[in-house]
Amino acid sequence: MDQIFKALNDPARRALLDSLRLQDGQTLSQLEAQHDMTRFGVMKHLGVLEDAGLITTRRAGRFKHHFLNAVPLQDVVDRWIEPLLVGPTARGLLDLKNRLEGQPMKPDFVMNTFIRCSQDALWDALTDVDKEVAYHFIATRIERDGNRVIYYTPDDALMLVCTETKVEPKTRIEATFEPAWEGPDMASSRYVYLIEPKDAFCQLTIEHYDLPDGQEGIADGWARMLAGLKTWLETGETVRFSDLEDMHA
Repeated sequence: MDQIFKALNDPARRALLDSLRLQDGQTLSQLEAQHDMTRFGVMKHLGVLEDAGLITTRRAGRFKHHFLNAVPLQDVVDRWIEPLLVGPTARGLLDLKNRLEGQPMKPDFVMNTFIRCSQDALWDALTDVDKEVAYHFIATRIERDGNRVIYYTPDDALMLVCTETKVEPKTRIEATFEPAWEGPDMASSRYVYLIEPKDAFCQLTIEHYDLPDGQEGIADGWARMLAGLKTWLETGETVRFSDLEDMHA
């Protein structure tokens, strides 16, 4: 927590976060062009932000892209501002041409968190629908049909279908994200779970690809889901970080 407040205490670092909030996934050169800082200065500030967990990075070919990570900020809000604050959801579909040609794709956003739990416990929480319903921020009924996971709202309306397309046990899940909360014609996208065990902790990273225009609020839903998952795994307590009105915002 101290690292977060220290990182936010510098106006240059806050300006970089503002730039990523307006356009996530920028490269070092893109960020340097927007600010009155040397390249080294931008790199130094980005390093502090990354150490604090406020940004995360992914490489796509020769380029390193920087993403705003909302999870630590959500933790600050939850702890210091409004303990039961929350917001909407997420999803994805892989571009076949890029995959066949071996071209790396840049996620639309990336977020991660550290959870004090075993790798087995985290994997079970992500793949066992009976466990997932205990921490999901909205869904009160979740069903599995083979590699399809189907989510329902509290009024039992279809909310979301995720189809797992690639599973590497205990380390990685790729899945489509097919939302239905505004009707059957919503465009699909794709997400990836990455699990990295780190001593007594696990690092969980979510990458979201091919996010359609108008669905940017999905990132807020991921932050809420991660908050519920972390709370449930570390304390056993079910807390639904939800606001049903936000689904239709």
